[in-house]
Amino acid sequence: MASRGPKVLVVDDEASIRQSLRGVLTDENYDCVMVESGEACLSELARNAYEAVLLDIWMPGLDGLATLERIQEMPPDIRPAVVIISGHGNIETAVRATKLGAFDFVEKPLTIDKVSLVLKNALQQRRMELELRRLREDTAEPDIIGNSVAMKALRQQLKLMAGTNGRVLIYGESGTGKELVARAIHKMSPRSDGPFVEVNCAALPEDLIESELFGHRLKNADGTPDYKTGKLQKAHGGSFFLDEVGDMSLKTQAKVLRALDEHRFEPVGASQFIQVDARVIAATNKNLEKEIERGNFREDLFYRLNVIPFTVPPLREHAEDIPVLATHFLRKFTLDYGRKPKELTQEAIAVLMEYHWPGNVRELRNLMERLVILYPQARIEARHLPLDSMRKGQARNWNGFGSLHDVKEAAEREYILRKLEETGGNVSRASELLGLERSNLYRKMKSLGIAPKE
Repeated sequence: MASRGPKVLVVDDEASIRQSLRGVLTDENYDCVMVESGEACLSELARNAYEAVLLDIWMPGLDGLATLERIQEMPPDIRPAVVIISGHGNIETAVRATKLGAFDFVEKPLTIDKVSLVLKNALQQRRMELELRRLREDTAEPDIIGNSVAMKALRQQLKLMAGTNGRVLIYGESGTGKELVARAIHKMSPRSDGPFVEVNCAALPEDLIESELFGHRLKNADGTPDYKTGKLQKAHGGSFFLDEVGDMSLKTQAKVLRALDEHRFEPVGASQFIQVDARVIAATNKNLEKEIERGNFREDLFYRLNVIPFTVPPLREHAEDIPVLATHFLRKFTLDYGRKPKELTQEAIAVLMEYHWPGNVRELRNLMERLVILYPQARIEARHLPLDSMRKGQARNWNGFGSLHDVKEAAEREYILRKLEETGGNVSRASELLGLERSNLYRKMKSLGIAPKE
């Protein structure tokens, strides 16, 4: 017996229309089911999967537009394409139906050619959308990418500690993927069904960070209440990620310490405590033990957070992962921007492998996005990379440096100065090119002795 074609549900209160469409669609090898109301349509869709629905607007009970709204609430992977049919159509109704998600609007009297063409196009559009969705899911950024020893060890460490409720402190340079690791910990934990809430301590102004963390209970000038739910409260039952925790003020550190000890906190301006149960994950690009010596970080808070220390290595320490990371990012951005697939030549890969990547994986990711946007060619060659001069500039005399830390600082200073030169001294634009928050770049410039005008 010949297999049936796509399943189509016809919804119309007129028996003659249903009978006519059954004949047309059966001849076109569609597998048809007929119902007479919006309620029957939703009931049928709840029981069986359909690829398309031909839906009349004017029906007793639940009309076509109301039925369409309900259909659009279905998950995208099982939601059918909807074609509206009506004998009383007007432009306003057609526009509204389209805004609600209908693929097209067909007026009665129906013709065989018109119904066949619109249905064919609707099914094709739906298949394309599903395929694009699957491609995006297949190429969605996995938790940890790389086959190097360092990345394999990192994944193994994640498996060992993610299932616990222990607090985690993630160390790593800017751009190494500390947030990605924090999300992976949450995803693999017993709290994965709960929220993952993050706060970037470096990006928030000092006068706002307490309100952001704990919320507030204040009043406006006119006496009306001004209530805000803090991020910590939103993380109840899930994971709370404090990014760049080393940039938190001592005053805020004291409040965070108290909240960790007591599992409760007071919103700014409130007199009552709020209980909270959230796993705390913190991250920093600083040496917190040195920050403690300098009086910038509380020792007691450090020990509360540092239950499970975790280090994300810089990209230069697992450079063998650069080709797979670069290829992954190229695939991601060609899909995101609807561009043709691209590949890196061996010469281009060699240039990427030689570069020291002070901005780490984030810098590589930003470069791949830039290449997808700027170059239409299918092959990315070494001449397309803005790294060649940097590669040559790395052939310097390192004998004058006393330690690896001195070498790292010199390289970072040179690279930041180069980006500031490229952007005409625009710190905001330079921070985008470097893959850093502007506030982080200002701090980095200050620590390296770079004045904004330099």
